[in-house]
Amino acid sequence: MLPIFAKELLRQEVTEKRSIDIPEEVREAYRLWRPTPLIRATRLERLLKTPARIYYKYEGVSPTGSHKPNTAVPQAYYNMKEGVEKLTTETGAGQWGSSLAYAGTLFDLEIEVYMVRISYEQKPYRKVMMRMYGAEVIPSPSTRTEVGRRILEEFPDTPGSLGIAISEAVEQCLKDENTKYSLGSVLNHVLMHQTVTGQEAQAQLGTVDEYPDKVIGCVGGGSNFAGVAYPYIGEKLRGKAPKDTEFIAVESTACPSLSKGEYLYDHGDTGRMTPLMRMFTLGHEFIPDPIHAGGLRYHGMAPQISSLANHGIIKPRAYNQIEALEAAATFTKAEGLIPAPETAHAVKATIDEALQCKETGEAKTILTLMSGHGYFDMSAYEDYLDGKLQPYELPQPRIDETLSRLKRMYPFQ
Repeated sequence: MLPIFAKELLRQEVTEKRSIDIPEEVREAYRLWRPTPLIRATRLERLLKTPARIYYKYEGVSPTGSHKPNTAVPQAYYNMKEGVEKLTTETGAGQWGSSLAYAGTLFDLEIEVYMVRISYEQKPYRKVMMRMYGAEVIPSPSTRTEVGRRILEEFPDTPGSLGIAISEAVEQCLKDENTKYSLGSVLNHVLMHQTVTGQEAQAQLGTVDEYPDKVIGCVGGGSNFAGVAYPYIGEKLRGKAPKDTEFIAVESTACPSLSKGEYLYDHGDTGRMTPLMRMFTLGHEFIPDPIHAGGLRYHGMAPQISSLANHGIIKPRAYNQIEALEAAATFTKAEGLIPAPETAHAVKATIDEALQCKETGEAKTILTLMSGHGYFDMSAYEDYLDGKLQPYELPQPRIDETLSRLKRMYPFQ
């Protein structure tokens, strides 16, 4: 991985240290929006008539409107310290690409973003935001890379995928010794950077003597869920948690890697340029359907999240996009904020858990990460309101097809 990533990030990837200090330059940048608010959803509680206490950690106050700058800023910082001049990356819905573009302005780095084609077309204002920060944005697959040209030749009308965009970004990175690659989810160091959200939530809940019975987050690659859940999971695994907290990772039925994928060695990208990682996967050749939750369309899950799920410490759950956006509409009417389509999946699980408390009469404490706002995603909500969305669920034969090819490719598993 040395030609791809900054050395310090690789050290963090494999460290055995319990914690790593946040550099002052990174903390200074964080102060622009951190700490983020922890809000009790009292109006939603009243609307649902639930005895549950619902708290949400709101990451939409960051410059780009999501949790992604929590890792974009340190990644840009460490690359700058090592003399890197340019970073390549991929983005789905655009939250990660805009966050790295923003971080590039902080540390004077050139940013090149390969944006999944369907999101490039569906979410034009994320693209404009990246360009405002000075980044170059290319729809993926593109004719700029060998991987992109090969896929376009075989599938000229493909909507693209994060796996393809990752391949393109890595290929471009390897062409220039002053360029590195930056990833917004999946890897260990990325998940660790995001734990600023969970650490803050612990301190904030502590001021009102609360500890969650349930921690809920949406999952695509796993970073925002890890951010809010890891500090609590760590306490549970070390026997220091005052409650037997339940951890619920919520994904889309259109890309259910945790719910319906298999725990196998696979590549993180379609072009097989990354090392093999053991994770829950739908197969690196999987091309998701163009649902609106662009950040939940990755074929695999972070190896750490996958391991925790494999051991039963994390419980996966999946909803379709209509269920998710319907829950988001309920949340908006109660709390005023419009969640990102990705976050809407976590909102749906939160509402379901709160309604279960209503049935049982249990006054449980629920903590949810509101990973970003949906103010750049109005086309998704317009389609929902106009009845144009389909409750899409990935057919099992498509999963079987890509996984069978993966097993033939690597018969050792």
